[in-house]
Amino acid sequence: MKKITLAQRLTLVFALLLLGCSALTVWIQYQNRNRYSDAMIQNLSRNLATSIAQNRVLMNARGTEQTALKALFSQMMAYNPSVEVYLIDNKGNILADAAPAGHIRRQRISLTPLHQLLAGKTLPVYGDDPRSVRRQKVFSATQLRVDGKPAGYLYVILQGEDYNQLNHDALSSALQHSMLWSVAIILLCGLIAGSFAFWWVTRPVRNLTRQVSQLDNHSQQLIERLAASPLPRQQDEVAQLRTAFINLARHISEQWTSLALKDDQRREFIANISHDLRTPLMSVQGYLETLSVKSHSLSDAERRRYLSIALIESEKVGALAQQLFELARLEHGVVTPQCERFSLPDLVQDVIQKFELPMTRHRQALRVEIAKPLPLVDADMSMIERVLTNLIDNAIRHTPDEGEIRLHIWNEAQQLVIEVADSGPGIAAELKATLFERPSISDASRRDNGGLGLMIVRRMLQLHQGDIRLIDVPTGACFRLFIPVQLD
Repeated sequence: MKKITLAQRLTLVFALLLLGCSALTVWIQYQNRNRYSDAMIQNLSRNLATSIAQNRVLMNARGTEQTALKALFSQMMAYNPSVEVYLIDNKGNILADAAPAGHIRRQRISLTPLHQLLAGKTLPVYGDDPRSVRRQKVFSATQLRVDGKPAGYLYVILQGEDYNQLNHDALSSALQHSMLWSVAIILLCGLIAGSFAFWWVTRPVRNLTRQVSQLDNHSQQLIERLAASPLPRQQDEVAQLRTAFINLARHISEQWTSLALKDDQRREFIANISHDLRTPLMSVQGYLETLSVKSHSLSDAERRRYLSIALIESEKVGALAQQLFELARLEHGVVTPQCERFSLPDLVQDVIQKFELPMTRHRQALRVEIAKPLPLVDADMSMIERVLTNLIDNAIRHTPDEGEIRLHIWNEAQQLVIEVADSGPGIAAELKATLFERPSISDASRRDNGGLGLMIVRRMLQLHQGDIRLIDVPTGACFRLFIPVQLD
């Protein structure tokens, strides 16, 4: 059974159902035909017992003559072999019959069917067969009276043993002949119907199976073709299966596109990082080669200047390497927040103090607005300090001399919002969409951090169930941070 295909199973089940329904129909028709035949026979011979009782004296005040009644009943049954005649008393006991020895199986019958027939109940009415323990047959009956009092019943079975035997033989022969033809016709119809069911029902399944089986070869093109297919309008099981495959293909196609995009971003990320590393390394190498080749011809001041430049460039390489290491730890879940409750305004004041000297040197103004009262925040203080330090440092470096930096903090929907804005040149439009996803090396002024600082900031905020957004402003750059007051 396990090796049978779906189409073969459908055909087999359909053929079995057809055979079963046909057999049930034949049985129902057979039962209906028997009841119709019994009703017709009983209706035609309903007054048979009355006619016999009117022409013969069956009971008198002295009782019954068994020998005479048996001869009489035998003579009646000889004229009509299909009937069997019995004389019944008022309790249902059989008083006389013409049955051969050993054929009577019960000496008492129920009188209820006789009363129902005499009362005019709808035909057919079945009574007990004295020659069978359980069988019931259609009959004719009439009540016998002696001196005006009920003395018994004349009970005539209309389908006796001889009739049953002849009917069984004729019916068996007819059924055998018709059964062979019926089985042949049903099997033929089942094969035809099963073949049609195989073609019509399994056609969409075969088409879908063929499409899915072809995904191994040129899988990407076929997946995209399947994903572009319209969803079926039907809602049957096959249509639902096709819809599921199409949705799966669309999901795979989207993931494929996302992976391709991330791979391109990874390549661009590596190219950008390589560029940022190559520039200071080449500078360090150039100054060191100059010191090595021209060490005897350079003055002390030139040597110190070259060494100072090489040291600054090497610090840039070290800072970039440290950022790469930190970003990798954040993205791979090595670092987890160590939360504690603290006051965010106090932390902001501590961070601002670290930048008083560079802001004074560049004559930059810092305007701080804190909406009070603010709730305590439950977060990793060192990470939040790193986030604020990175953003304020970026604002200071990109704000021109005598420019302004704005810091605004307020509470909104169970989270603290921090907005850091500067009056610098702003961010190029082509970099805004991918500002937090890859480093930007589009201009030299931002090449010192490689764009990794913003990526680190966003990842730290995401670990706190927060985020960072770039806000469109007429001048400069504006970043808005969201930090939940209480982590889930």
